[in-house]
Amino acid sequence: MNIFQTFFYQPIFNLVIFLYNIVPGHDLGVVIILLTIIIKLLLLPLSKKALQSQKALQDLQPQIEELKRKYKDKKEEMGRAMMDLYKTNKVNPLSSCLPLLIQLPFLWAVFRVFSNGFENGHLDLVYSFISKPESVNYISFGFINLHERNIPFAVLAGLAQFWQSKMMMTKRPAVKSSGARDEDMMAVMNKQMLYFMPLMTVFIGLSFPGGLSLYWLVTTLLTGLQQLYIFKKQSEKNKIIEGEVIK
Repeated sequence: MNIFQTFFYQPIFNLVIFLYNIVPGHDLGVVIILLTIIIKLLLLPLSKKALQSQKALQDLQPQIEELKRKYKDKKEEMGRAMMDLYKTNKVNPLSSCLPLLIQLPFLWAVFRVFSNGFENGHLDLVYSFISKPESVNYISFGFINLHERNIPFAVLAGLAQFWQSKMMMTKRPAVKSSGARDEDMMAVMNKQMLYFMPLMTVFIGLSFPGGLSLYWLVTTLLTGLQQLYIFKKQSEKNKIIEGEVIK
């Protein structure tokens, strides 16, 4: 716990206080937006690699399902075929998870900062070289209390989560075979997750202070924009490769 507080919680807490001191009007909402942008920039290489790996795995799902049907009763052959598929497409199935695991301590630290608040002695964690405010004003944008739950921010965060998740979905061609029922079931499960995660985001947003909902909204929007950019670049790259193959 001390390691987490020293290397994650306290640095992020002090970054919030530093931004709060320099932002005109000491607007906590603006501070949260700036904090989100800074953290996204710091973790940009990791999140970029994770998004690329996730998209690559999604694009391979039709071929993966085909291998599962083909080697339904031959586990060892299916395992070798899977590894060959990953190797051929230069995809590491673990590479989409590791970057996200590395980001978790940062995300948890932000969660703790805004869920704990800035009272009850927490301002004692401010570094000596940073000016410590007497108190932190939770009123943001002139009328929003970020210390209380905020329904609009929670709903918007859920919608942003749906938009981001929708981009990761890959349309699969209809397959009529002995394994089609399993594939249909998998498609239903994926669709359920597509709606479950946004609903869970709204539920969590309604259970915690509005500052957390605002942070989740901004970070999800930034991640979605990053996805759009990465997917566009990949699409352009694939078109160039296809053009060269045709030639």
